[in-house]
Amino acid sequence: MTESGLPCWIYRSPRKDEMYLYITREDDFSCVPEALLQRFGNPVRVMEITLTEQRTLAREDIRLVMANLISQGFHLQMPPKMDVDLYLGD
Repeated sequence: MTESGLPCWIYRSPRKDEMYLYITREDDFSCVPEALLQRFGNPVRVMEITLTEQRTLAREDIRLVMANLISQGFHLQMPPKMDVDLYLGD
């Protein structure tokens, strides 16, 4: 992590809607387990950002993302869980 923040590249899964993979080096998936990459599919680059504790992410806790990136080199964002109560079946 640099003084100005932690560089991060975000990729989406072509196989699962709203599943994203965060890594610290562009196109370097060497830290991601092979089994995860096989299930994830061929990653599609979405964006590059710099993470800081002051930044907010739409669906993830920035501190958790940064901790995972530092400790294991990647962070996997799972799709949101559907609330079955949203559909009442009228």
